[in-house]
Amino acid sequence: MSLHLSDVTLTYPDGDSRLTALDRVTLEVPKGSVTAVVGPSGSGKSSLLAVAATLITPDRGTVVVDGTSTAGLSRAELAGLRRHRIGIVFQQPNLLPSLTALEQLQVMARIDGRKARAARERAMELLDAVGLAGQAGRRPHQLSGGQRQRVNIARALMNDPTVLLVDEPTSALDHERGAAVVGLLTRLTRQRATATVLVTHDSTHLTAVDRIAEVRDGRLSTADTAQV
Repeated sequence: MSLHLSDVTLTYPDGDSRLTALDRVTLEVPKGSVTAVVGPSGSGKSSLLAVAATLITPDRGTVVVDGTSTAGLSRAELAGLRRHRIGIVFQQPNLLPSLTALEQLQVMARIDGRKARAARERAMELLDAVGLAGQAGRRPHQLSGGQRQRVNIARALMNDPTVLLVDEPTSALDHERGAAVVGLLTRLTRQRATATVLVTHDSTHLTAVDRIAEVRDGRLSTADTAQV
């Protein structure tokens, strides 16, 4: 099991009381599978993703990433865990405008101390995997929205994470390009044996995932797509 949230509760200050964002949530995401997290706005989807990414520490419960419990880890240790085991695909690609697609990926590896040649080889491998080897020298303004999102995905995989967390990757794309991006994510998940969590508002792509986790008022229910 690459990602395991157990009995997680998260609250935020709300005046004199506290607002419950996640209420005793348990979620298991096996390697090589995609779990889609759905639910209305304000239901707790973003909070769940932030807890899974170790960006927020819950009030109660445990988060285990690739066999490592996050309980008691220092900020530096959590940062190291994110850098080596967690890939995050943000809703907006946020690519650096002055860098080529290849350089966007190389930066990630150099931050991690990887040598230039190894970083370039890894970056080219991933650009090829997402179908952009021929666009390696293009800058963001020279790429379509779908291509930028593919660079975003490749960048998140640069340090070979075991857990991949994806936030609304199709929100700015039309149906065809959105379906292509979800298809790419599911293919890479199988090939690279990542445990992938996909937060999405678009129910038209749910048949491509392995299971669906619905969040409502901070509570979670899950079902395999074959049962939906």
